[in-house]
Amino acid sequence: MPITKSAKKALRNSGRKRVFNIRRTRAVKSVTKDIEKLIKEGKTAEAEKQLSAAYKALDKAAKMNTMTKNTASRKKSRLSASIKRASSK
Repeated sequence: MPITKSAKKALRNSGRKRVFNIRRTRAVKSVTKDIEKLIKEGKTAEAEKQLSAAYKALDKAAKMNTMTKNTASRKKSRLSASIKRASSK
């Protein structure tokens, strides 16, 4: 447990930030899972439509420092590559 006044305030702030970080990571995970599910089903056209939502979620997470910029970029690249690979089959 925090003892000093500043440590108590830091605990409150980190708890507040944790909620937002969890929300952002869940948004990213759910969108990527949806896209991967559509790819497995062979619905690449629908997966491409969902790609913009994934980009939005990843960019927001990177902007708010939930994940680093390079991580978001790598995830976007891998999603688009997997869609491209599935559509060429």
